Amino acid sequence: MSLHVIILAAGQGTRMKSSLPKVMHSLAGKPLLEHVINTARHLKPESLHIVYGHGGDSVKSQFKADDIQWVHQEQQLGTGHAVQLALKDIASDDRVCIQYGDVPMLSVETLIALLKESDTLGVLTAHVEDPVGYGRIIRGKSGQIEAIVEDRDTNEQQKYIQEINTGILAGNAGQIKKLLGEVGSNNDQGEVYLTDIIALANKNGVEINTFTTSSEVEITGINDKVQLASMERSKQQQIAEELMKSGVTLYDPARLDVRGELICGKDVVIDINCLIEGEVELQDGVCIGPNVCLKDCIIGPETVIKANCVIEGGVVGKGVIIGPFARIRPGTQLNDLVHIGNFVEVKNSEIDEGSKVNHLSYIGDSQIGKRVNVGAGTITCNYDGAAKHRTTIKDDVFIGSGSELVAPIIIGKGATVGAGSTISKDIDDDVLVVERSKARILTDWQRPKKK
Repeated sequence: MSLHVIILAAGQGTRMKSSLPKVMHSLAGKPLLEHVINTARHLKPESLHIVYGHGGDSVKSQFKADDIQWVHQEQQLGTGHAVQLALKDIASDDRVCIQYGDVPMLSVETLIALLKESDTLGVLTAHVEDPVGYGRIIRGKSGQIEAIVEDRDTNEQQKYIQEINTGILAGNAGQIKKLLGEVGSNNDQGEVYLTDIIALANKNGVEINTFTTSSEVEITGINDKVQLASMERSKQQQIAEELMKSGVTLYDPARLDVRGELICGKDVVIDINCLIEGEVELQDGVCIGPNVCLKDCIIGPETVIKANCVIEGGVVGKGVIIGPFARIRPGTQLNDLVHIGNFVEVKNSEIDEGSKVNHLSYIGDSQIGKRVNVGAGTITCNYDGAAKHRTTIKDDVFIGSGSELVAPIIIGKGATVGAGSTISKDIDDDVLVVERSKARILTDWQRPKKK
């Protein structure tokens, strides 16, 4: 007997006021549907059956995997109809778990608990302070669930019931098929409601079990941008708590945004207002200053990244010091004990152990050796207007302030470049080179004036 997960993701999401399908809106850097898929996969199902409709092509192109079967709901005829379409490819002896593509915070633990209660039919319920908008769980004198009454259909007494239907169901595929076959569409919307199977199951003597979650956040669906923003804060709080439980020091958990995957070693410290995107690894003892943006990078142990730095697509070694106000761009590798100072930009370059670029410099498409000192205001002129060229600076070179290195060029080992030089030819080892134009003084020159 196999488990299959059905994910309902066909809704248009008109309240989002967007051309983007609702399930493709981003939460913590990932589409809503991706969160649901990742959770479902922890159940180890035989397959995922995703019911799509509005914007289907963009949804399908985002998620390509062998374990996903796509089910097209061309006409939006209700949740029951969507489940019927998905059940066509599932054997009656198998079990199903029905989830929603706009409910991204549902936990694996809750789903596992529900599945334990769903040999025939299981319903996930929740107790909430304000049940307005939710279907109410109607129970008999013995506590057995008898029906689910939608909010608009509740009588005066039922309105005050705080146990609500989450929409999440699990059970025997054949049993759910049979019940849905008996559900009609005689309602204002002309749709087949999945919730109607509960009253039918009770009438037919089918055992219905429930599992009740205490977390309102994890069963909340997202219908508009206000709810999306609120859920973003809930998700970020969850991520921050998980990081702190693993040993990470966060100076203010409320001022951290992780929009991807963050892996941290021991004794990592992260200051306020930091943004993490893509896949980021912070190894043991890393210290991240305030207002830092990290994307798709690996930061080696004992490295310090000072305030207001941006690091994207780089690999940083051990004991490196970066910033403040530095930018590390894709293709960059900073080896151990490198110093990158304020207002320095490094792109597609490797800087070897112990070298320093401390002030107001641009290093692009370069290979810099060990123990090199690059003076303030140095620029590698890597682009000739048509193609990029590389600059090679070998070990123990000293580059004076305000120098321009016109690539392609090689600066030999131990060479010294005098301040203010423009170097356009290769330099031999252990020499001093000063290349400056002779000053011209014009006494009859007039500065242009505004008209």
